[in-house]
Amino acid sequence: MSRYSSEEYDVIIIGAGIGGLVCGCYLAKAGMKVLICEQHNKPGGYCTSFKRKGFTFDAAPHCFGSYREGGVMRKILKELEVDKKLTIIRPDPSDIIITPDYKIPFWNDLERTINEFQKIFPKERNIRKFFYLLLDTNPKSFSKMRNLTFGELLDEYFTDEKLKAILSLPFFGIGGLPSFLMSAFVGAKLFSEFLLDGGYYPKGGMQTLSDALAERFKEFGGELLLSSRVKKIKVKDNIVKGVILENNTFLPSKYVISNCDARQTFLKLIGKEKLTTEFYNKLNNMIPSNSNFIIYLGVDASFKPLYNPGSFIYYFSSYSIQKIYQSIQTGDIEKYNVFLLRVAHDKSTIYAGIPVTYKNKNYWKKNKYKFLETCIEKIKWCTSQDLLKHIVYKDAATPITLHKYTYNYKGASFGWAGITSQFSVPDFRKPSFIQNLFLTGHWTTLGVGISGTAYVGYDTAKILLRKEKPKETK
Repeated sequence: MSRYSSEEYDVIIIGAGIGGLVCGCYLAKAGMKVLICEQHNKPGGYCTSFKRKGFTFDAAPHCFGSYREGGVMRKILKELEVDKKLTIIRPDPSDIIITPDYKIPFWNDLERTINEFQKIFPKERNIRKFFYLLLDTNPKSFSKMRNLTFGELLDEYFTDEKLKAILSLPFFGIGGLPSFLMSAFVGAKLFSEFLLDGGYYPKGGMQTLSDALAERFKEFGGELLLSSRVKKIKVKDNIVKGVILENNTFLPSKYVISNCDARQTFLKLIGKEKLTTEFYNKLNNMIPSNSNFIIYLGVDASFKPLYNPGSFIYYFSSYSIQKIYQSIQTGDIEKYNVFLLRVAHDKSTIYAGIPVTYKNKNYWKKNKYKFLETCIEKIKWCTSQDLLKHIVYKDAATPITLHKYTYNYKGASFGWAGITSQFSVPDFRKPSFIQNLFLTGHWTTLGVGISGTAYVGYDTAKILLRKEKPKETK
C-alpha cells in the first residue's frame, strides 16, 4: 500500500540532470510549486564530479558550449542569474583535432579557426560559408537538414576527403555516430556548440554548474529530494496523478515531467499496459546512442603535458570513418583509432573518453582493466611519453557504471542515436495518449549535450507555462 502525502505539487520532475534542473528553475521562478526527485545523492546526472585520492574528476561531460553572446547557455544562465554563482573559464584553443597529417586548433576567434582550415585546404572555397551556416540560428537555414545526414551535408560543400573526414571525426566522441549516419541537423548543432563555441568550463568542476542550478531552484521555492528514486508514475484515466517513490510514498501532482531515460519512463514508471500499440512498437524500434569508456588519471605536480591544459584533444590515427565505426562496434581495442582527452586546467588530472558499445556486465568485468591499460599506452601519444611515471591514481567508468548512476538505457551517452529517422519524434516530448505528462532532456530526440538538454528543459517549461497562468512571477 502507498503512503499518501498531504503535500500536493503543481509539477514533479523526475531526475535532477541539467534538463530537469533548468526546467524546474523556470517553473519555480514562475510561481509554480515544483518538486524534483533524484535517485542519486547529488544533482547533475552525467554532469557531476567526484573526488578520489585528493583528485577531483568530472564524471562525464568535460565542458559545455553555446555561451557566446546570444548563445542558448548564456541566455539560460543569465535569465536564471546562475551565471553570478559561477566563474566560467575557456582555454584557447578550446579543441585540437590531431590526425596523421595535421594538428588543427579551434581557436576562440572563429576567423582564426577558419584561416587555419583555409591554409591547410586552400582549394576548398566554402569553409567560411560552411562554418557560418552551422552557427546560423535562423530556422530556415536548418529546415533542409532534417532529411540529410551530416556526411551528405559535407558532400554539398567540400570535395577533399581528408577535410570531410576531419570535420566528421569528432562526432564519434560528441555524438557517438559516424557522419554517414548522423542527422545533419544534430551534427550541425553538435559541431557549433561543441567545437565552434565550446570549451566553457565552470571553475571548480562540472558539479559546480549542477549545484548552482540546484541552489537557484531552491531559492525560487523549489524542493529537491536527493537519494529518492521514483518507482511509478501514477496514471488514472490516461491522466497523470503524481508519482510513487521507492519507499511507497505517493506524491500527488498535476503535471509530471520525466528527465530520465525514455524506456524507463514508459516501460517501468508508466507501464506497457498504458501505452498504445503504435507507440510501444515505436519505442522498441528506437536505437540508443553509443556509450563511453571513460578514463580518470590523477598525475603528480611534475607532469608536463604536450598540449595546452584545458584544451580538448581529438586523436585519430585513421581517416577511414567506416573502419573506426566498425572497430567501435566490435570492441576490438587493438584496432581502435580514436580517443578524446583533456588535461585539466590545473594539470592535476587527465580525462579520456573512448566511444564503446554497451556489451554486458561480464564483458566489462573481464575487460575493464585490460582496456584501461591499453588506452593509457595510447594516451601517452597526446600527453607525454613519460606519462606512466607521473600517474598517481587511475580508474575508469564503463557503460555499466554510466547506467548505474543515471539508469540511461545501455549506458547511452547521448540519449537516442542522432540518426535522421530519430530526429524530433513528437511522442518523446509530449505523449499524446497521456495527459499532463512531459519528457525533457536528451531522450526527447531533440537536445544533445549540456546546452542542448538545457534548451529542451527551458522549452519544456515554456510549453507548460503556456498551459497555466502562473500564480506569481518571482
